[in-house]
Amino acid sequence: MKKLIDILHKTDCVLVVRNAQGEVTTYNQKGVRDLVWLLDCEPERLHGAAVADKVIGKAAAGLVVNGAVRSLYADVMCCAALPLLDEAGIEYTYGQLVERIVIPEGDQRCPLEQIVAPAHTAVQVETLLRQHFAEMQKRRMERPNG
Repeated sequence: MKKLIDILHKTDCVLVVRNAQGEVTTYNQKGVRDLVWLLDCEPERLHGAAVADKVIGKAAAGLVVNGAVRSLYADVMCCAALPLLDEAGIEYTYGQLVERIVIPEGDQRCPLEQIVAPAHTAVQVETLLRQHFAEMQKRRMERPNG
């Protein structure tokens, strides 16, 4: 895990994944976009993987659990993520444990964390996130051009 944490801190990435075969890849998208992409397009990369991430809240934790990640490090981890990780038996460490994830622009709680707050399981977390993303996509498609 130390190698992954070093990559996370020394490069411009926000997520580092070492798959079960030892291949290391880095990702740069905001929020949970990379985790969603991995679940959709390369789920085998997450299965049994070691992951280092800048921030893990309840939303990201649900996706990590559903991806069958083996171990996890986060620079910042939210307390709300811990029950999901514990229940799944995922080993985790963190640099800082916080009560809530806040958006960089202020002290408001992260919108994704608000969306998944009612969830009790990782499956519920992913369902709520995907419903939100589908609604956002629908709204974008309905906007008039111009």
